[in-house]
Amino acid sequence: MRSKRYTEQSIKIDKNKLYSAEEAIKLVKETSNIKFDASIEVHVRLRIDPKKGDQQIRGTVVLPHGSGKSKKIVVFATGEKAKEAQEAGADIVGDEELIEQIKKTGKCDFEIAVATPDMMKPLTVIARILGTKGLMPIPKNETITVDIKKTVTELKKGKIAFRNDDTANLHVIIGKVSFDDTKLLENFNVFKESLEKCKPESLKGKLIHNAVMNATMGPGIKLQM
Repeated sequence: MRSKRYTEQSIKIDKNKLYSAEEAIKLVKETSNIKFDASIEVHVRLRIDPKKGDQQIRGTVVLPHGSGKSKKIVVFATGEKAKEAQEAGADIVGDEELIEQIKKTGKCDFEIAVATPDMMKPLTVIARILGTKGLMPIPKNETITVDIKKTVTELKKGKIAFRNDDTANLHVIIGKVSFDDTKLLENFNVFKESLEKCKPESLKGKLIHNAVMNATMGPGIKLQM
């Protein structure tokens, strides 16, 4: 069952129309009437076969105006690299002691994990814990790095990682309803360009099947892609 608010806002959307990003952003704002500053989400249906290893979509992009959502970052590092992480604004910095703590409790009080290459071997003992939550540092999203300062700074400024799920769908947040239309459009275009660069060589035709944009708890608006 849809709420009365959702139904009333849905009437403003032509279900048979594909909207340009500019039109969709205006309509997303118009159909978002909740009391908090809603996120603006983009949901993309891909033409990939998610069962094929060579068609997995994983990437990162630095949104020029950020996503409006600050994520808690942990950095697994020691010595100077640990100091760099702290100076760059990492929320949690730790080494094998932190790894042992996670191993004992199974708790991960963070949303992004970054590690230096030398910490990957110690991290294997909690690989299953991190992996099931999608938190294991991997090269494809640039969370295994020696340039800790740059990585943490970019993540704090609005760098996001994206990946397809088991149903060939992909979901990202490109900003908040309170953002200027121009900033949201720039964020969207940068994300779209980055996604299209991830097209697998084995995939025939276009990467994107269809996409919708919506505000949190708001109706979906079909996009021209």
